[in-house]
Amino acid sequence: MTETVSKASPSRLGRLLRAAAGFAVLTALVAYVVVRYVSWDESTPGCVVRAVDGPDSGAESETSFELTPEMAANAATISAVGTARGLPERAVTIALATAMQESMLLNISYGDRDSIGLFQQRPSMGWGTTRQILDPVYSAGKFYEHLADVPGYSRLPLTEAAQRVQRSGHPHAYAKHEQEAAALAAALTGRAPAALTCTTGQQPGAGDPAKVRAELIRAFGDGVLPVAAGSGRAGAPRTAGSGAELRLPVIMTSGGGAKAAAKTRRGWELAHWAVAQADALRIAEVSYGDRVWVAGEAYEGWQRVGRAAGGAAGEVRIRVDQ
Repeated sequence: MTETVSKASPSRLGRLLRAAAGFAVLTALVAYVVVRYVSWDESTPGCVVRAVDGPDSGAESETSFELTPEMAANAATISAVGTARGLPERAVTIALATAMQESMLLNISYGDRDSIGLFQQRPSMGWGTTRQILDPVYSAGKFYEHLADVPGYSRLPLTEAAQRVQRSGHPHAYAKHEQEAAALAAALTGRAPAALTCTTGQQPGAGDPAKVRAELIRAFGDGVLPVAAGSGRAGAPRTAGSGAELRLPVIMTSGGGAKAAAKTRRGWELAHWAVAQADALRIAEVSYGDRVWVAGEAYEGWQRVGRAAGGAAGEVRIRVDQ
């Protein structure tokens, strides 16, 4: 009796190899995050996001989740790029859920075939050069560019909207990240005040206020620091004790009601961005309204202070030790 040996077709073999590669990437990412979270206590760098009850509510719930400082910084960049383009919170939620699935919000230089970066975009498929895609500002911008071309994306189920952009082999995978992505988007777009806090691993040493300013402009665009006639350069560092303080005017059209709420939301967007970037940029203190976050006391989260100390006059204040 002759034994017949069946051979996998090239296309089937290719699919198996791609599945194996994807599994290897996922395993490596999970292992990385597990190592970063093991024995996480108040002295370990990390960020916590508190959820709100719904898209039209500022009410806090008891739901929260944790991220590493690297993940939070990348998420803050993704959000800033979206709002700088005038896109709604829903777009930010879709982008964050996509990056959570594709890279766990880590800017990785590997993936299935030539996929790289936060969104696992492929140079060979026209997403940009390797260098460009590994720039979170660029890769987020390319994702939003493609998302905006999806008709009615804001009304689609999240996983469908994401899949229209990504064309993944796992089209339903994005849905499982929607709840956490929505909570993170609410914080980073400023709708949920004081909802994101981080502890840092900062060691004594100087930060660079010019770098903080440059990163703000890269993420949010030039308009984040508008210059009024005769006022000089907005956001220029000022001496503040042993460090330098950047004062960011929260620029919105004056008025009450919805306009005032929009201004407050913008303030919290900038404040949360600064806290998410605190570990990478060595930010020592962020204040807005009647709240202040201090790196050395970060385990206490956003503390209530006198309004003058918290930058009540339409400013977000970021202090960098020097």
